[in-house]
Amino acid sequence: MNRELGAFLQARRSEVTPEDVGLASGPRRRVRGLRREEVAELAGISVEYLVRLEQGKADQPSASVMEALARALELTDAERAHVFDLAGRAPRRPRPARGVRPELAGLLDRMDDVPALVTNHRLDVLAWNRLSAALFPGLCRGGGNMARYNFLESAALELYAERDEVLRWSVGQLRLASGRHPDDPELIALVGELSVRSERFRSLWAGRLVRERTHGGKRFTHPVVGELDLHYETFELPGGSGQRLSTFHTKPGNDNMPQTCPGADPAAPCPQISRTSRRLREPFPCLVVL
Repeated sequence: MNRELGAFLQARRSEVTPEDVGLASGPRRRVRGLRREEVAELAGISVEYLVRLEQGKADQPSASVMEALARALELTDAERAHVFDLAGRAPRRPRPARGVRPELAGLLDRMDDVPALVTNHRLDVLAWNRLSAALFPGLCRGGGNMARYNFLESAALELYAERDEVLRWSVGQLRLASGRHPDDPELIALVGELSVRSERFRSLWAGRLVRERTHGGKRFTHPVVGELDLHYETFELPGGSGQRLSTFHTKPGNDNMPQTCPGADPAAPCPQISRTSRRLREPFPCLVVL
């Protein structure tokens, strides 16, 4: 794990420019990003110790050292949590739950106005409602996995307007999970499968991206209902299960979509242009929650 910590620190150091941290770049820089000397000075540690860290030869660096490096490298909250995991300084977490509680599955069944689904740290889809099954064609079924779907399924190729950002998010989530659950055999197997089957995954994984987004916008080009501009919220479920509930809805200020077809009688409803939930529900009247 210390080798992984060293590789992650090197990757982040290469992405921070001197200007980012208030240093002069100078005319003759031979390295991309910051020099080791610059990081060591910013973090208040010796260059020799930073070299040992990057080479994976330092045993369990202290929390204060990791905090100082996180500040020096301007890590995001997710990246900071990741280096603490890699350094063995994060609190122990309970083993992730394998299934969802029946009460939670029943709640999803009653959420008939917004797509909603539950995933775990590997991005396995554990439960869903019929609108999420309609929003993500081919994903919501036994054994479905969001990362595998995004990289390998043909249905996902044209689904996202910003597909590369979705792929980066998928890799960043799995990288974060790998630090928290380094001995998870199913996670290791998933990363191995995607590395073999997807060149894009291989490239992104090598870059040691770490991402964790709990809310934001996502645009879809749905094969049945067309363009959808949605907002998502992701909630960590209580109880230490490692599961998350994600919901999708129209963005604030855009709740009411046109109710009539262009050029038609204004009083006549249009079955293809309506609220997001209706647009998804009408083409799939037989979808049920499993």
